[in-house]
Amino acid sequence: MDKNHLDCPYPGCFFCVMKEANPSKRRTSIMKFFKDLPSQDDEGQVLAISGLWNTAMAHPNDPEFIDLGIFECMSALILKGFKNRRWLSHDQNIYIPYYAAHIIGSYTMNMEEFAERAVQAGVITPLVELLRGRLTWVEQRVAVRALGHLATYDSTFPAVASHGEVLELSMELALSSLEIVYTHFYQFVDRRLSYHCDLLTRGMGGLEMESRKAEEWASQLQCWSLQLINCFAFKSEFLSVVCKPDFLVKLPGMWGGLVNENSPAGIGLLRTICHHKLGRPPVANCPSVIEALCNIARSSDDWQYMAVDCLLWLLQDSNTRHKVMDKAALALVDLAELSSLGDHKKLGDSIANVLLQDCALPQVSIRTMLTSHTKELLDELTSIRQRLKWEKNMPKEDLHIKQAASLVVKLEGNSLFSSGDIAGAASKYSEALALCPVKSKKERVVLYSNRAQCYLLLQDPLAAISDTTRALSLHNPVNRHAKSLWRRAQAYDMLGLAKESLLDAILFINECSQSTDPDLCLKQNKVPDYAERLVKKQMHAAWLFKEAALKHGGVHYDGKRGEAYVREGDDSEWETASESEMGNEEKEETNDDDSEWQNEDDRKIKYEKPPVFKGRTFL
Repeated sequence: MDKNHLDCPYPGCFFCVMKEANPSKRRTSIMKFFKDLPSQDDEGQVLAISGLWNTAMAHPNDPEFIDLGIFECMSALILKGFKNRRWLSHDQNIYIPYYAAHIIGSYTMNMEEFAERAVQAGVITPLVELLRGRLTWVEQRVAVRALGHLATYDSTFPAVASHGEVLELSMELALSSLEIVYTHFYQFVDRRLSYHCDLLTRGMGGLEMESRKAEEWASQLQCWSLQLINCFAFKSEFLSVVCKPDFLVKLPGMWGGLVNENSPAGIGLLRTICHHKLGRPPVANCPSVIEALCNIARSSDDWQYMAVDCLLWLLQDSNTRHKVMDKAALALVDLAELSSLGDHKKLGDSIANVLLQDCALPQVSIRTMLTSHTKELLDELTSIRQRLKWEKNMPKEDLHIKQAASLVVKLEGNSLFSSGDIAGAASKYSEALALCPVKSKKERVVLYSNRAQCYLLLQDPLAAISDTTRALSLHNPVNRHAKSLWRRAQAYDMLGLAKESLLDAILFINECSQSTDPDLCLKQNKVPDYAERLVKKQMHAAWLFKEAALKHGGVHYDGKRGEAYVREGDDSEWETASESEMGNEEKEETNDDDSEWQNEDDRKIKYEKPPVFKGRTFL
């Protein structure tokens, strides 16, 4: 034994054991350490556990500790925390159950073999107790993460499901997680448990960092609960529990926020539910869920394609098509010319085929049950597809004549717009769209976007959303036409849909930052004042803790811990860009994509997107 071993104040120290040069002795010593640790009450145990946590995070696929009993050790330590509160409160042992559950989750994240060993070691029972809330929300977070990993594998899912309360507990946690974190940590600054603060910031930040990390962890607690539920939703026997109406209607609102944008959250679970024939009828019976899916399908949400998938599956099912057709068609018609969306190739063709599948059927088909507006939209879609076929056989000279005629009418619309005849301009843009060749996508993008601006000024946000979505679908690359993003952000704002408006506004700013167009590019890398105001408004409205704060009151703080970080709680009326300068300044421009975008005020800020957590997502 070297001098460092002799100088160590902790007999059998894990770090000393790890320095053992002889491999055989090292394995024996590590095995003994894992076996003896739960029965010891020595000080300094948290140092070894935190070291194991670091190792598990850095090398989750390394089998060495798995073979030597780490799962049995971690399981025993969590149970010890339940049974021996005196030990738990001594020294820094309060951290141990958190680290132990986190270690289990890290080692079971990627390897099914490790997950099987964990189940054999008896980790599920202590994890379920943490999920119940036997300690605090911090331990619930890592417990639901670990259980979600174990439930992912076919070989270990039955062991998780055998604890009948896991599904109900995870559903309750998904619904209440944001409120729990707000009331138990965020709201009362001076009552925050010190070990929670340490775990959140790793000692590297003050109150602002604590609050920001608490928001991130609250989102993860909800999203990881949804991931665990998602594992159950793949099994038909659990769908009746998952598809409770009171739970389904809440799913679209569970979106992870900007702090956890890499998780599909509620929309991911809805997609799993809609993929199964038993899950589609309960979803179709929730009008608010269908409406939310339509909004997500026509948004800048990263999970837009999941909403489209849900709507298509509902329409392809004869048991649900008639229930959702009127609502779904309004959104999907606007996406029928999408070339692709993520990995979905020729998505627009798939959408059009599903929407028009009744056209070849006799009059007793579902078409007779549709509203007149839906029929008009489907007829318009049919007309566009027929025009595209005709144009393939049309001489190029004729196409050029049509395009020139469309341009003349568009310019007439611009003139009317500049003179203040907004309704007349919209009519001219419609006429130009009817003349414009279907293949002339760039020109149609401009026409749809210009007409959308008219609809905004005419206070018709639904029509503006429809036209901007069509422009974004036609644009190359998809969803990257800056003006249409901004106009749709305003339209969603008029409808009070903060998340959709926020995502469009953020993407608008990102597009401007990359644009070479002098009318769009950010001057001195600063955000236009009108965009800044809308983003601030929607971040306030879409704040993860908004509902909890309204229900339980604002943040309480008596100033003992220094300067507190508190989200803006001003409920005064906000002035939106669509109500202020956008209404006047855009009337002064030609409303054409080649025209000047907008005058900006001198007061501007640099835009920084909040950091995001790169976590596991639904499979």
